Amino acid sequence: MTQAAPSDTERGAAGTVRPGRSVLWPLLGIAVLVQLVVLYSPSGPGEQPFPHSDKVVHLLVFLVPVTVALLAGAAQRVVVVAFGAHAVVSEVVQALLLPTRSGDLADAVVDLVGVALGVVLWRALVRRGAVLPDA
Repeated sequence: MTQAAPSDTERGAAGTVRPGRSVLWPLLGIAVLVQLVVLYSPSGPGEQPFPHSDKVVHLLVFLVPVTVALLAGAAQRVVVVAFGAHAVVSEVVQALLLPTRSGDLADAVVDLVGVALGVVLWRALVRRGAVLPDA
């Protein structure tokens, strides 16, 4: 007897429908694309709507793709190493290769905090049963 392939949705304990992992891969692509635009656009964001808003953006452009990648089933070690390295490399690229941008150690630290918080959020969602378990 053959097993049915997993569906893209599954009913949770409370009857809620949870998206399957295949839905998350396109979302990861969008999150990474947004990250690349934010980090490598030729000019900075301009005037800030509130003090340190750029740090909030840096936090989010790492937290979101890390969380989505982990929810999609990517290996935690690979995700953390890849996005952690990108956090540092992006600031070096901004400092050395983008004449209208500047690298900032504080931005790299906030990026790494975003990576860590993405892992924490993913673990919390898994513990609560809000996501599909590993296949």
